[in-house]
Amino acid sequence: MTRQIYVNGAYLAESEAVIPVMDRGFLFGDAIYEVTAMIDGRLIDNDLHLARLERSLAAIDIPMPLPLDGIREVQAELIRRNGMRDGTIYLQVSRGTAERNFLPDAGIAPNFVAFTQPRNLRDTPALRNGIAVALMPDPRWDRRDIKTSMLLGQVLAKQAAHALGFDDVWLHEDGLITEGASSTAFILTAAGAIVTRPNSHATLPGCTRQAVLRLIETRGLRFEERPFTIAEAQNAAEAFLTSASSLVQPVVRIGEQVIGDGHPGPVTRHLQELYLQAAGIRVEPVE
Repeated sequence: MTRQIYVNGAYLAESEAVIPVMDRGFLFGDAIYEVTAMIDGRLIDNDLHLARLERSLAAIDIPMPLPLDGIREVQAELIRRNGMRDGTIYLQVSRGTAERNFLPDAGIAPNFVAFTQPRNLRDTPALRNGIAVALMPDPRWDRRDIKTSMLLGQVLAKQAAHALGFDDVWLHEDGLITEGASSTAFILTAAGAIVTRPNSHATLPGCTRQAVLRLIETRGLRFEERPFTIAEAQNAAEAFLTSASSLVQPVVRIGEQVIGDGHPGPVTRHLQELYLQAAGIRVEPVE
């Protein structure tokens, strides 16, 4: 079946779905994006992702291309047309199309593109066995809390990590872990506290992070919202990352340091199960 893609009000075959050369997202990275996961036909944390889309667009003064309910209708129609039950839905809104100029024309209309990417998210080797993350200096701009399509820093960091044999990368600045290149970083201390950085301009406010923190609070688990050092991360009892496409993913090696016994720990396993259960997904405990 030919994948259907949404472009500015039309559902088109992938081969016919195009944007103008003068699109400012293409020319300048002047665009915002979001990704929502779908498992067993259920959109996961979609309201959180749409709220972040709206906030990010407002932060760089791009108008919403549709009301939130209209965007939900686009998502639902793409799911229907593409027959997807597992995967991700990508949304991108650029400032619009105009002659290339650093100063955008007043009143240009945003371009809105959306597409599905079918994939298995729930049962992957990374979720079962954990991953190794490299450590690299954070190369990104100061407003990392805005989810722009300017991802060259993350692309280069991930490429370098893979070239070194790692699965992913955690970024650091001034001796502190900021976040993963496309995820939020968590550790579990030897004293049993789950730790992640507070939201700020230095990190993206993760939607999966927010959902996991709600679970931590409702279950009464010990939690500390604070920065943590590279040394703390490498000496943690457990580590994991969260994102829309990775869910709650164990990290079993940070740089050259194995975490714990090199296998996903019990707290991480517990949070994996809680997260899927909260989303209404039936889960079998991972052995």
